[in-house]
Amino acid sequence: MPSTIETLHREYRARGLAVLAVNMEEEPDAVATWIRARRLTLDVLLDPPGVATRDWGVTATPAMFVIDREGRLVARGIGTRPWTSPEGRALIEALLAQ
Repeated sequence: MPSTIETLHREYRARGLAVLAVNMEEEPDAVATWIRARRLTLDVLLDPPGVATRDWGVTATPAMFVIDREGRLVARGIGTRPWTSPEGRALIEALLAQ
């Protein structure tokens, strides 16, 4: 998942796509090492106590939440998704066009 999401982040950020990863319940040093090893450029938020996990009802990972420009939840998914497939890119394009 990180490589797919990172790819989308790099390709669409100039058009307004904001990608935030939330790391749940891990120590900041371990997360920083993981980010550096994968050369991620997307923003990673730390949630060591798991507050986001509880508040957003995350029951499995990866969990994806798509928020529109008005801050509304428009989609959510559990598990990996083919975000860089033609269908996934079409969804991203449609959302960015709104």
